[in-house]
Amino acid sequence: MLIKALCDYYDVLAEKGLVVPDGYSEVPLKYKIVLTPEGQIDKIISCQKTELQVQKNGKEKEILVPERMYFPKRTEKPGIESNTIEHRPLYIFGLNHEKESLNPQDRTEKAVKSHQAFVKRNLEFIDGFNSPIIDAFRNFLQSWNPEAETENRYILDLGEDYASAGFAFCLVGNPDLLLQDDPQIKAKWEREYAQSQSQPGEHQAQCAITGEVSDIARIHSKIKGVKGGASTGGVLIGFNNPSENSYGNDQSYNSNISEVAMRKYTEALNYILKQQSHCMIMDDITIAFWAMDGGDEHEMALQEFLMGQSERKPDAEAVNASLKKLLERGMQTKVTTSELKAFDADLDGDLDFYIVGLKPNSSRISVKFIYRKKFLDMLWNVAKFQDELQVSKEVRVVPLSRIKKECISPKSSSDKINPALFAELLESAVYNRLYARSILETMVRRVKTDKYINDTRAGVIKAYLIRNEEEGVQVALDRQNENPAYLCGRLFAVLENMQNFSVGGGQLNSTIKDKYFASAAAKPASVFPTLIKLSQYHMKKISEGSQIFYAKLVGEIMNMMTNEFPKTLSLEDQGRFMIGYYQQVQTFYTKAESNQ
Repeated sequence: MLIKALCDYYDVLAEKGLVVPDGYSEVPLKYKIVLTPEGQIDKIISCQKTELQVQKNGKEKEILVPERMYFPKRTEKPGIESNTIEHRPLYIFGLNHEKESLNPQDRTEKAVKSHQAFVKRNLEFIDGFNSPIIDAFRNFLQSWNPEAETENRYILDLGEDYASAGFAFCLVGNPDLLLQDDPQIKAKWEREYAQSQSQPGEHQAQCAITGEVSDIARIHSKIKGVKGGASTGGVLIGFNNPSENSYGNDQSYNSNISEVAMRKYTEALNYILKQQSHCMIMDDITIAFWAMDGGDEHEMALQEFLMGQSERKPDAEAVNASLKKLLERGMQTKVTTSELKAFDADLDGDLDFYIVGLKPNSSRISVKFIYRKKFLDMLWNVAKFQDELQVSKEVRVVPLSRIKKECISPKSSSDKINPALFAELLESAVYNRLYARSILETMVRRVKTDKYINDTRAGVIKAYLIRNEEEGVQVALDRQNENPAYLCGRLFAVLENMQNFSVGGGQLNSTIKDKYFASAAAKPASVFPTLIKLSQYHMKKISEGSQIFYAKLVGEIMNMMTNEFPKTLSLEDQGRFMIGYYQQVQTFYTKAESNQ
């Protein structure tokens, strides 16, 4: 499904002119070599662009970004082999840069051999062509002597940047007219490439993607942009071990994916991974997503409702208002395509939408999960996911990154969660499926261990109970809820608040939450008799009016408990305990704020 979807997406992008043309490669370039008509270097100028990059501390920093240009398709073969119109410095100049000096000699003579291959290949290619830039390039090829250029100031000025830089040739006085863009060079290259594609390769079979008999790709192009992967990229499909071979086929001949399909899916995925609006990073997993329209609006909408942000960086109030508007349109009945258009004219609910999780594995890339759904269905499921997470009347997006943060101990040196847990959470959001029990286990454990519960933790527990236990958990305190676990949570919150009130704003060395919260959530019967006894001491320290208030509140809760305190609480009931505790605590905060 993934390869076919990427091939289809390539076709969409190609219609919009957003992917690399057939027969070309996109190359990052840092510099232009400005040639005189005689083929001498007049100067080397930077073609990098300045962009602002957000650092980990939240501050923006200016960085230089290479300009990406189209060159005749690059070779990926190992060893020394020059491309048509090279961009690599070792081939162009035949010089190694070591310790602030240039040297054409090395142990394997790689620099010399690379430059010789470059000169031979390109002199043959431009033979018979004439234009100002081609003539200057020919003169450069014929006159450049690496051994005589070890003190070349233009190259030395590049410093350590030399080895990793990409170069393009242009003519003095016209830096925008590049060698690779010359009409004669482009025409000849496209003829040669078309001819090479029309000749049968060494292995032909029926393509598993297109269904047509054509050349099967032996090696698949690399995918770049996956977090944690090699800078040179990794392969999505590859067979390197003899045990993976079958019927005499080695390498990717086992996959039966044609050269055409291979080029399409790799180009499409590399395009997606370069777009900030199409990617999210969650620990070691790179999450790529796309709608089958080739634009950005659907992707940014999903980011806003899942992460609370997107490339267009709307403020939090705007995102929260959009979510509220969507929920108000049909929390009880599903939003229709026409209503989605009314909500946002740029969104098309009938489009197929894909979400893929990628993780590097040595030189390969593994697919951790893949989801496909109509955009309207996916957006609606995400909106419902957000609705279940709400714990106040003011609608707010709960980003997945915040949920992830709450799954980790604040004292932990690691900021990672189990990838399987995150994948299950994302699947629940996208497909409206039951939550994995592990998400409830994680949140309950964190609340008991850390001895605090906030809106995110309460929201996740509430969402689990609504979806998995089919309970109508309210956003605010439910005074009609007679569930024993919920009542125990409420009662604990009241007793804790009474203790805090009894010291008149002073500091306690230890509170009942510090000592008894985890035990009360698991085994109420063994803890609450002690807590109620302690509350009598706290009651004596407060005013008569406050005594009446707390006595009524405790009496109201105790009267609703028809039986004794539960001896033990299941994991789900521990979640109910925590929801009752959280919602009761919120009423105290609300009352305190209203009295200010």
